[in-house]
Amino acid sequence: MKFIAAALLAFAGALPAHARNNAVNVTLESVLDMPEAKAKLDGSVKFYLAGAKTPKYKKLGQDVANAKTNAFNKTPEEACRWNVLTALIKFQEHALRQGADAVVDLASYNEHVPFESPTELQCRDGALVNGIALRGSYAKVGK
Repeated sequence: MKFIAAALLAFAGALPAHARNNAVNVTLESVLDMPEAKAKLDGSVKFYLAGAKTPKYKKLGQDVANAKTNAFNKTPEEACRWNVLTALIKFQEHALRQGADAVVDLASYNEHVPFESPTELQCRDGALVNGIALRGSYAKVGK
């Protein structure tokens, strides 16, 4: 009996582990419409996704913002919107320190693969954690 239990345990340990790692897309508009976004993003910095219509600007530097949250008791979309908001808050703080009034060419950047869309951003949703990496450039609009 011990032999069978040991054999089953060894077999189970040899099976490949399959962790959930799904792409979840949300629109920038759905994030900016969140009550939390209206409270935390003061409008002094505008956000433009890669491929979206952007006013003329002078680029001031590039940056990456990462955000992760637990996926417990949240839909993948809710967790993704929360992560995007967290990353945008970081971009706003850094933009203001650099004298920028916009972040342009925003794109998701997951596992070294950019996801560019004029309307959407993409998170990675795992069994326990949902995360995003955003890449963008600080800019002064109208220059």
